[in-house]
Amino acid sequence: MALSTSALRAPVLSRSVRSVRGTRSTAGRGNVVVQAAKQSWMPGVKHPDYLDGTLPGDYGFDPLRLAEDPKLLQRFTEAELQNGRWAMLGVAGMIAVEVLGQGNWIDAAVKSPQTYMGKEIPLSLPVLCFIEFLAFAFVESKRNEETDPVKRCYPGGPFDPLGFSNDPAKFEQYKIKEVKNGRLAMLAFLGFLSQQVGTGTGPIQNLLDHVADPWHVNVSLNKVALPYL
Repeated sequence: MALSTSALRAPVLSRSVRSVRGTRSTAGRGNVVVQAAKQSWMPGVKHPDYLDGTLPGDYGFDPLRLAEDPKLLQRFTEAELQNGRWAMLGVAGMIAVEVLGQGNWIDAAVKSPQTYMGKEIPLSLPVLCFIEFLAFAFVESKRNEETDPVKRCYPGGPFDPLGFSNDPAKFEQYKIKEVKNGRLAMLAFLGFLSQQVGTGTGPIQNLLDHVADPWHVNVSLNKVALPYL
């Protein structure tokens, strides 16, 4: 006896599978809720309870539990973002001054007279530092007037001339990329500083020297490298 297709249609319980990250969901009867695993800075390491993966670039790395206090977590999040942005600008400038043939980043900053793109600046280095200090103080004072924690980090408006925040989904990806690049830039700045102390030259010249003689110009022979600290 041939079975019709209708006879094969037994009533089944429909299941809805959803991926939930960092939140709890009340699933109705017949629903299966799949909890997505949080990304971790090291496989197998458990996330601290106070880091739920909702912050951009949160991979559960806090061995000293500095962010256990919610107020400190907000402060550290803002500080990391701001320092990362300055580090990205600083690293770009440290490389650019050498690429443009203006010496390395240490010599260019203290040489007299001061120049900008080959043109002499009629101000001394102490005067320039004082002007920059006043400019920084003014900008930071205005930023600290903002009470919204999100706007303190992402003010938008004239600070987003290309409209990166217009698409909410892409904006979340940009936040993660910004934090990652900021962290990398802070490490790069520390590396450039160590190179300067150890070799007296800038990052580009260090790279060229290493490529020319990798066996005799490398981190193991740098006097500020880890084996010699």
